[in-house]
Amino acid sequence: MLSLRLGRRFRTYTTIPASITSTSKTKTTLTAKDFKKPLTLEEPALIKLKAERDPEKLFHLFKANANNRLVIENLVAFEDTVSRLAGAGRFDYIEQLLEHQKALPQGRREGFIMRIIMLYGKAGMINHAIDTFKGMHLYGCDRSVKSLNAALKVLSHSRDLDAFESFLCHIRCQFDVNLDIISMNIIIDALCRMGIPDKAYMAMGEMEKSGITPDVITYTTLISSFYKLNRAEIGNGLWNLMVMRGCLPNLATFNARVQFLVHKGRSWQANSLMGMMRYLGISPDEVTFNLVIKGFCRSGYIDMAKRVYSSLHDEGYKPNARIYQTMMHYLCKEGEFDMAYTMCKNSMEKNWFPSISSICQLLQGLQATGKIEKARFILSLMHKKVPSFSSNQMGIMESVLKKS
Repeated sequence: MLSLRLGRRFRTYTTIPASITSTSKTKTTLTAKDFKKPLTLEEPALIKLKAERDPEKLFHLFKANANNRLVIENLVAFEDTVSRLAGAGRFDYIEQLLEHQKALPQGRREGFIMRIIMLYGKAGMINHAIDTFKGMHLYGCDRSVKSLNAALKVLSHSRDLDAFESFLCHIRCQFDVNLDIISMNIIIDALCRMGIPDKAYMAMGEMEKSGITPDVITYTTLISSFYKLNRAEIGNGLWNLMVMRGCLPNLATFNARVQFLVHKGRSWQANSLMGMMRYLGISPDEVTFNLVIKGFCRSGYIDMAKRVYSSLHDEGYKPNARIYQTMMHYLCKEGEFDMAYTMCKNSMEKNWFPSISSICQLLQGLQATGKIEKARFILSLMHKKVPSFSSNQMGIMESVLKKS
């Protein structure tokens, strides 16, 4: 049974003449001539695509498999091919491939056209993405708010306000597609990232007039943007408006406010806010802990930072690379090199390496306090880094111990 399963799986069969396999009482002797060479399949197209490094050959290989569903329906293979062609600067190949795909039967599916739009966006070919959305009817593909949102998402990364507003005007005038809450959140996020949250706030007012109710993502995007611009009065006002309307803040909303408080040096208020999160049943995450730890460290309350670090473990979380980096950096500044060494060692053993300046600071501290063996152990871990440090970086850090 095992040999049969292997044969079915790899399709390598030995061919035997029918006269031998037929039922016969005559004694039959098999010879080497009775066996033919095993049949082997050609290497799968997906494997060939992954292995091909030449942009021109990659283009022709993908084009030759334009009707191969195993290739076309494989999102990873599609994205990888476009990404590598973009990296090689062959945008002409990308255009030929994607335009050809639109003309095939799969071009009548909205989900497939959405993929084309996003692939053009990832290649930085914004105009091609928008033209694809506008021309969907040419391929017999119906538009809905889903494909509209894909186009908006791509256009938002251009940070071109004129193009963004022109596209929205074009949608209202020529296409019978209504925006939804996802559309509005994409628009508001784009305007905030362009540095014009006031315009985003006005967009929220317009969406309410259209009967679309803002959700927690809408409020969080605006609150975070106003906090980053140190306009706390508007950020806090939006927070109160959100709660008053029955839309409760989520983890991202709280983290935005914690970040603002830490930035303003109000570490104790940030810690209290984290306590409020627990009271409301919202568990802090690694981002929250890192922000509060950093806040206490920057304010000079290193003992409180240690307590928050301990509570992180008590609540079942594990430190991430940023938490290790933050703790190690400020422990070195406070002269607590033993604990900083433990942090650095634990981080490196997980292949999370702190900054070069922090490691040098630790090595200098260990050397100054006579803990040479610990410093050498840190250096030995550095030699195991993947990918490795440059020879120049290693030389700088090894020179610290040579001075001893």
